[in-house]
Amino acid sequence: GDICEPDFIKQLFETEKIDIVLHFAAQTHVDLSFWHALEFTYVNVYGTNVLVAAAHEANVEKFVYVSTDEVYGGSTDEEFDESSPKRPTNPYASSKAAAECFVQSYWERYQFPVVITRSSNVYGPHQYPEKVIPKFISLLQQNRKCCIHGSGLQRRNFLYAADVVEAFLTVLKEGKPGEIYNIGTNFEMSIAQLAKELIHLIKKTSSESEMEHWMDYVKDRPTNDLRYPMNSEKMHNLGWRPKVPWKEGIKKTIEWYKENFHNWKNSEKALEPFPVTEPFAQLSGP
Repeated sequence: GDICEPDFIKQLFETEKIDIVLHFAAQTHVDLSFWHALEFTYVNVYGTNVLVAAAHEANVEKFVYVSTDEVYGGSTDEEFDESSPKRPTNPYASSKAAAECFVQSYWERYQFPVVITRSSNVYGPHQYPEKVIPKFISLLQQNRKCCIHGSGLQRRNFLYAADVVEAFLTVLKEGKPGEIYNIGTNFEMSIAQLAKELIHLIKKTSSESEMEHWMDYVKDRPTNDLRYPMNSEKMHNLGWRPKVPWKEGIKKTIEWYKENFHNWKNSEKALEPFPVTEPFAQLSGP
């Protein structure tokens, strides 16, 4: 079903006896959001509205809205905590920030037990290859170059999927209604450095010139935030910290894509430097 179909969602809550909602469903491709801002708004904002309204009516025990560090906008030095202002710089992040406001309003108005999380970039096995780590791995495994937007100096914090799962289990158990939690990691790497790391691991080379051979610099996206430094002390106080070291996480991820890349539908399209902007399915308005 579709979170943008109120009748379907209402029926789901009436028939399935749902007690907890973890709301991950969203359009998340930042590059694509510049081309399809309206569809991102529809799915991420209207869809969230449909879901939180139905969950409230069904009296669920907890509603966890999964947001993103991108709602803060970029920063080169200032570390964001949960009270930092939202300054999103792309349509995807803007739609997530707007959806947060709708979710939060259900706490303010009804004391409906919502919790909002904002996490760093997640990586690991099973991720669709439009995201940077599986995209670079898949390109290199096909003897193709990593496509790097702009300078490649943009830095990202990468969090292994199993650590994020632990974070959500912690939020489900310990997270307080009405609160926001940053799920972050101190592990940070530039996109150019990420490419070099993967080239080293997959192509078995440490030669700078050989690494450059596997890197293809393409034009930048319309806005590309330099960093999203987050303070996750609030989550640490609930007893959660990331545990999986980068070397272990990336090794497992590379191994998984060796065997499984072909299982993705339309996986080749995901490897383009920029999204192939076919029209979305026709959306009927709310």
